[in-house]
Amino acid sequence: MKRVAAAAAVVAALAVSASLASASPTHTGKASATTLTVWVGWSARELSEFKKVVQEYDAKNKDVEVKVVGGINDDKIIAALRAGNGPDVVSSFTSSNVGIYCSSGGWIDLAPYLKQDKININIFPKASQYYTQYKGTRCALPLLADDYGFYYNTKLLKAAGLNGPPKTLDQLTQYAKKLTKRNPDGSLKVVGFDPFMGFYQNTAGSYQPLFNGKYFNGTNSSLGSDPSWAKFLRWQKNLIDFYGYKNLVKWQTGAGDEFSASHAFETGKLATMMDGEWRVAFIAAEHPELQYGTAPMPAMSPSLYGSGYINGTIIGIPKNGKNRDAAWDLVKYLTTNDHALAEFSNGIRNVPSTVSSTKSKELRADAHFATFGKIFTNPKSQTIPITSVGAAHLDTFTSFIAKWQAGKVKDLPGGLKDVDKQIDAKLKQAGAGGAP
Repeated sequence: MKRVAAAAAVVAALAVSASLASASPTHTGKASATTLTVWVGWSARELSEFKKVVQEYDAKNKDVEVKVVGGINDDKIIAALRAGNGPDVVSSFTSSNVGIYCSSGGWIDLAPYLKQDKININIFPKASQYYTQYKGTRCALPLLADDYGFYYNTKLLKAAGLNGPPKTLDQLTQYAKKLTKRNPDGSLKVVGFDPFMGFYQNTAGSYQPLFNGKYFNGTNSSLGSDPSWAKFLRWQKNLIDFYGYKNLVKWQTGAGDEFSASHAFETGKLATMMDGEWRVAFIAAEHPELQYGTAPMPAMSPSLYGSGYINGTIIGIPKNGKNRDAAWDLVKYLTTNDHALAEFSNGIRNVPSTVSSTKSKELRADAHFATFGKIFTNPKSQTIPITSVGAAHLDTFTSFIAKWQAGKVKDLPGGLKDVDKQIDAKLKQAGAGGAP
């Protein structure tokens, strides 16, 4: 399911007390077995699918008994680390917090284990290699991934005389205007493409690979000095102005909840959109009659087409875990065994996280889903910078964009330079500097 691309900074959560979900063993007890406790963020159906994968491991390893605790968020992880009572293995949806876990020593460095078992880190794509380490300390590994592509309603495109998906942002603008339908009073009936930041999966981070904007120049924020950010934001605002800011906001109030059968794309109110691979499963379950296609997101430059934003679940071993070697064996199985990754991917329809597993014959065949495996392994796909303050830099930028798209910013270059100053101040206060 959706992974939060720009979570609030978790530094403030260090004081939050943990209220743990009840643990449930994945199988019956084993005599004299080492008990491993694993914390994960999944719940309900997705938690059940994770337990199925763990059960296979459990059945093959008679010397361990694995207990899985679902519904764990980063506040609970950090509180447990501070209290010294963490589990043996821990997983997080918020990869932007890996800088906190690695730099604090809260999650142990896995490099010695990787070296010991001769595991080449290049089995993972570059972007996921990046968001599982901080300044050379690899305290996590990727456990499935999310990436973002382009969904388009083939029936609506055909009716508008459009053949196939657009490949550049300029083409996307043309498509969006052709596909948009208005009511007699001028209000929006069908939106061709909604670029509004904060709507569904629209974030600055999810668009950044499409124009290769640089977040940092060394240790300093570079949103104001890299002209590609201003160029992108002008593109975004021009399309909003085509709809009319108030018209678009009003349309969004009736667009349907993102994770429900009333989702605007699924009901034909939104002709095209950016979204993650999980939407394929939602459409199959909620609107199997929908005629649609998937493709990489249109990019500012044709040379960037095929890439996209990557994020994903991370998994590691907390410093206060009591069974590190046994914990590592489980982590290794979950993250490097292509069978386990394909099985879990089939269960929750997230992208399997090794290069080889994206091509596994065990993956359930689905042309719509296959698009996202190609985006995941594209060498130009990117993720957000990892810093020691989590996503605080993105929170600052997001606040600025909200004012920008509402027409409250008159000086875009000056506004972006001010955002740089705010981000630099936050990083300096944390004693961090920018991205590694």
